[in-house]
Amino acid sequence: MRKVIMAAAFAALLGGCSAQAPQNPFYTEWDTPFGVPPFDEIKIEHFEPATLEGMKRQRAEINEIAANKSMPTFENTVEALDRSGALLARVRNVFGALNGTMTNDEMQAIAKRTAPLLSAHRDETLLNEQLFQRVDAVFRQRDELGLDGEQMRLLTETHKRFVRGGANLDATAKKQLKALNEELASLSVQFGENVLKETNKFEMVLDDEADLAGLPGGVVAAAAKAAAERGYENKWVFTIQKPSLIPFITYSERRDLREKLFQGYVDKCDHGDELDNKKILERMATVRLEKARLLGYESHAHYVLADNMALEPHNVYKLLGEIWEPALARAKEEAAELQAMIDAEGGDFKLAPWDWWYYAEKVKMAKYALDEEMTRPYFEVDATREGMFEVAHRLYGLTFTERPDIPVYQEDVKAFEVKDADGSTLAVLMTDYFPRASKRGGAWMSSFRKEQIIDGERVIPIIYNVGNLTPPTGDGPALLSLDEVQTMFHEFGHGLHGMLAQSTYRSLSGTAVARDFVELPSQVMENWAFEPEVLDLYAKHYQTGERIPNELVAKIENAKHFNQGFATTEYLAASFLDMDWHTLTDTEGVTSNEFEKQSMDRIGMIDEIVVRYRSPYFRHIFSGGYSAGYYAYVWAEVLDADAFQAFKESGDIFDKTTASRFRENILEKGGTADPMELYKKFRGKEPGIQALLERKGLSG
Repeated sequence: MRKVIMAAAFAALLGGCSAQAPQNPFYTEWDTPFGVPPFDEIKIEHFEPATLEGMKRQRAEINEIAANKSMPTFENTVEALDRSGALLARVRNVFGALNGTMTNDEMQAIAKRTAPLLSAHRDETLLNEQLFQRVDAVFRQRDELGLDGEQMRLLTETHKRFVRGGANLDATAKKQLKALNEELASLSVQFGENVLKETNKFEMVLDDEADLAGLPGGVVAAAAKAAAERGYENKWVFTIQKPSLIPFITYSERRDLREKLFQGYVDKCDHGDELDNKKILERMATVRLEKARLLGYESHAHYVLADNMALEPHNVYKLLGEIWEPALARAKEEAAELQAMIDAEGGDFKLAPWDWWYYAEKVKMAKYALDEEMTRPYFEVDATREGMFEVAHRLYGLTFTERPDIPVYQEDVKAFEVKDADGSTLAVLMTDYFPRASKRGGAWMSSFRKEQIIDGERVIPIIYNVGNLTPPTGDGPALLSLDEVQTMFHEFGHGLHGMLAQSTYRSLSGTAVARDFVELPSQVMENWAFEPEVLDLYAKHYQTGERIPNELVAKIENAKHFNQGFATTEYLAASFLDMDWHTLTDTEGVTSNEFEKQSMDRIGMIDEIVVRYRSPYFRHIFSGGYSAGYYAYVWAEVLDADAFQAFKESGDIFDKTTASRFRENILEKGGTADPMELYKKFRGKEPGIQALLERKGLSG
């Protein structure tokens, strides 16, 4: 194993600049455990000047590489380019993390001001003719350089990044491209900001206990806590944050209130006011198309997919279609089953989207004697986290030790030192699981520092997992739904991809892989969450310590295919919507709501289900880097279902040999090789779709 370093060599990459502004912590080496950011020293006013200084320094580094009079070599051009921008990466990593989890008006203003500057800075690099000439010179002699596999990958990916970034365009087209990129950067920031503000803006205030009919005690307690935090006395507040929304529409007997809350969610940023996102996303679709055309592609999707495993839109639509047909058929069967429940109860109405969760829970109880409130007591958040850690220990020999001395950015965040089987420090992991007004919705993984090798020594990565899970209420702990447990395991899988990375170069490290490959490590981890022998490790009653009963485990297993038609259909619908937006070859006259309806009508979406993300709040594709890429989750599901089958075939879901192959060929390699080649090295063959259909119960 390569020697591990914490921060010293990494700090050396930052260069000496403390004399310029020693009061700014980004300009000095961080004297903290493992070089973790000193969050108590970092102030909002530090971000913008450090960002500008980071761009300035990288510009100087780029100019030095471009102006080098020596013959272009891999070391003095491609490798030097990968090492550039250490300060800028350091600032942007911290700012990105805090703007996503601890934002405020000042942070958002900084994001707006710096987004076009950063876009221009990226373009300045990729459109630097002298620099590209040197990169191209190295690329043209690549077969004579004796490069190893990772070096060749860095060279080819770097060259491709320049070409896809417009390096071959003429001067006029380059100017157009810069303007388009700057506009996209600003629009993306505004879109995400609007979604966050609209989410925080909506609240449903109840003051009559009768309005709480059907809600479990924990849900009521959480609503009372939310009301108190907002200054309401003797009231209950429900929001469109998922931990508040989902329990309400699942258990509330008040159909009118379920509709009100549900519509509050699905109508986000679609009210014709200052937070309306329709004009923003319509403009983004147009600008993305113009950019793709400028670069020689038929559509934005063609541009994006050329750099992914899918390669072209036809392959995405083919995969989505193969799953859509059985999923929609199952969803229609499920809708009929729910309607039958409504009719049996004497309900004189047709099943609507705000009814689905409520009646699905009733049908699940009737068929499987199972509901969320039965399982929550066995999935306390800390115990669940320890269960994940134990899975990683049994698979890869990792250990996780909480370190209160490691700085964190918020009191709910916990920090862990991660050690490998040989006792060496592998990474730092932070977990941030609960919602707050300053945090955007959803769940994600990222890093404060990526793994890389400097002077033969491994810089350990600093990884964080973020979620918006059910928070603790009163004196009680946070008790999770099955979906939330699955989310924890999912993001932890991303975390392992970052923590286990063994790449020489930062730009190839960890999750720096094709969009439709990056979800493999995360989704494969979900498979362990509810395996009976894994539940034995961590699913214990938070009050009694009693292990989850076998009969309850059996119920979870028996119900695993329940509602899969709904879950798969709403997801695939969003994937189709994303692809439809980004395969447009003419955006003239396209309006968001009409286009969305046509998209859903084209695939035969049923009225009882709403697409998982409607366009005005579809952050993944308009503010989150997944444009023409939301299909990636199901593409990776094909991979992960097949990959987990390898563990099943071994007869042991903790099989060390299989785990070692997965670690060595997938988790450690990052973007150092072609993803399908990496997968075949692990599995011995390309994946098929059958394992996924069987897992979802859609195969027959």
